[in-house]
Amino acid sequence: MATRKKDDQLDLMQGTLDLLILQTLVGGRAHGHAIACSIEKRSEEVLQVGHGSLYPALQRLLKCGLIVAKDGVSDNNRKARFYTLTAKGRRQLFVEASKWQKLSRAIACILAPAMEERS
Repeated sequence: MATRKKDDQLDLMQGTLDLLILQTLVGGRAHGHAIACSIEKRSEEVLQVGHGSLYPALQRLLKCGLIVAKDGVSDNNRKARFYTLTAKGRRQLFVEASKWQKLSRAIACILAPAMEERS
């Protein structure tokens, strides 16, 4: 996963893409392209998910039983694989989101003095 501008590229912690995919699927089933577009849109176009990252992550989540897949037809009448969050996936999302929020708060606390020094 990368940001829109190469100069601003973000290195994300392992598992972050999995978390973003699970969160995206809370809203209901979606195919891969729709998942990638949703992450990009919801991140205000900061995060861009490439196929080389997305599909291995989807396979990993399938293997773990966090999502299920079913073939179908997309809005533009093309064959697509639709992914849906499982009950196990919902539980895992809650656990991982809680960890992420705790980490984010801790980092914010550490960065706060640096931000105050700039003022």
